[in-house]
Amino acid sequence: MSAPSSDIVGGRSRDLSPGAWLGRAFGVLILIVFALFFVVPLIWLLIAPTKTDRQLLLEAPFAPGDIGTLMSNWQSLMTFQGGLIWTWIGNSVFYCVSALVITLGISIPAGYALAMTEFPGRRLLLIVTLIVMLIPSTALVLPIFLELSAVRLIGNPLAAILPFSFYPFGVYLTYIYFSTAVSRDLLSAARMDGANEWQVFMKIAMPLATPVIALVGFFSFTGNWNNYFLPYVTLPGRKAPIQVGLAELLSNVPAFNPTNAASTTITLSALALATLVAIAPVLLVFLFAQRYLVSGMTAGGTKE
Repeated sequence: MSAPSSDIVGGRSRDLSPGAWLGRAFGVLILIVFALFFVVPLIWLLIAPTKTDRQLLLEAPFAPGDIGTLMSNWQSLMTFQGGLIWTWIGNSVFYCVSALVITLGISIPAGYALAMTEFPGRRLLLIVTLIVMLIPSTALVLPIFLELSAVRLIGNPLAAILPFSFYPFGVYLTYIYFSTAVSRDLLSAARMDGANEWQVFMKIAMPLATPVIALVGFFSFTGNWNNYFLPYVTLPGRKAPIQVGLAELLSNVPAFNPTNAASTTITLSALALATLVAIAPVLLVFLFAQRYLVSGMTAGGTKE
């Protein structure tokens, strides 16, 4: 006879009832299903650029292709309208980095002020910040477009940079961090030693806030990099970022747009490769910043 299933709790072993065992097995099954749901498309996306369109349609979905086909798809992508994909990526880098600088320059001092100082309207400002966070970004596209149109900024890089810089979640995240993870006594001691408020913020608070700065920066950068709707309506043509550019590539794939009469077309495999190129910068940012991201996510969990 097989030994009964057991679990270790507090150094002691206890038997699992059939109901508990089934519940745990069901939970593991759900996790596996969700993991496959997200992982399988990524695996296909990694394999697709190594195959031709015919191979994508007729061969097994996860059968690997070859390096020669990958290089051919790369060449096709690089020569699409004179290497337009690099223009789109350069636009995205410029818009996102410019907005990131403004976002950090506003969010970190604002969060610090809300957490560490008392002033009239502070509570109302916090409530307004929370309310704005709850509004879907797509719902703001039309009023933002009308505002930009009124000041004649449609088609100007500022049409992306200024809206991208508006990041109330960063303000609130910074507020939570300073409220829970930074000691007020430490800042008060610096003031007693003769430091003014600017010195306290720059020399004491800012170094302690490195994890949350990285966290706000990463969320802001990735959110702006993946933003499609707003740049689609405000930055047409060659000024578009990479996400809008992917839609342009999609419209040039005959399988998705049979009525396309353009002389330049692109294959499904090259489109998959373009998708990988589009997500590569965000992946690199995550790999280099993950240590700060993890510490930023856990720093406000406890208050010492």
